[in-house]
Amino acid sequence: MVKQEVMNTAILLISCPDRKGIVREIAGFIADNGGNIVHFDQHIDYQKGIFFARVEWDISEFRIPKEEIESSFKPTAERFSMNYSLHFSDTPQRVAIFVSKQGHCFYDLMQRFRSGELKGEVKLVISNHEDMRPLAEFFGVPYHYIPKSRENKRSAEEKELQLLEESKIDTIVLARYMQILSKDFVERFRNRIINIHHSFLPAFPGAKPYHRAFNRGVKIIGATSHYVTELLDEGPIIEQDIIRVSHRDSLEDFIRKGKDIEKVVLARAVKWHLEHKVLVYDNRTVVFD
Repeated sequence: MVKQEVMNTAILLISCPDRKGIVREIAGFIADNGGNIVHFDQHIDYQKGIFFARVEWDISEFRIPKEEIESSFKPTAERFSMNYSLHFSDTPQRVAIFVSKQGHCFYDLMQRFRSGELKGEVKLVISNHEDMRPLAEFFGVPYHYIPKSRENKRSAEEKELQLLEESKIDTIVLARYMQILSKDFVERFRNRIINIHHSFLPAFPGAKPYHRAFNRGVKIIGATSHYVTELLDEGPIIEQDIIRVSHRDSLEDFIRKGKDIEKVVLARAVKWHLEHKVLVYDNRTVVFD
């Protein structure tokens, strides 16, 4: 069996006021310097007049060194008033997973990272309980138990931030982490903290939402994955999905189906984020899936 070489690519995420010639300028910059475009996805918000794009190109024969691409592209970006970020496929993001007592999302993510489905490196796990330690140790990931309460929340977050800084974490995934992060914490990782929760909100907030949904006889169970902001569960949505339930389903069926859809939705959101396929604007996202 011949092993396929992995293509080394550069990825540009762009947003700017829409006008003629943007695509030509971007494509020209890449082609004129020996690059080969492998993906060029774009979207225009016609109501607000904003152009969005994700451009990925092979840099194996690109004439501009990696460390000079951003500065070389800057004149084009300034000419079109672009907000942009540059990434490289051979630089995986460093990930921290926060988890409490429920392990379904945590285990699912770790399996996907181990198999290579998710392109990133899980550097540490942080929890306010000891329950998930054996699972983290099974996957060989350092586990940090940091209990959290109203009284010690600030000092606990300082410990967490120190760990995240030491490990140079790029992205945080809240895999059913049942704690609210402070505004200061969120600001440190703006659009880099991904959360998952059921989609019953605002109908069934708080504890035991599946119990109350079951008692109300709902027909659809869903999950929402979004970036975390200082406003609880109101950040830019990355992915959502649903699964049907009926009168034949027991409470246990509701909970099982809810966990299943949470796992899938969170995994999709994490995958797209790690592959630099998500652009955030006005508390919304453009997802180049």
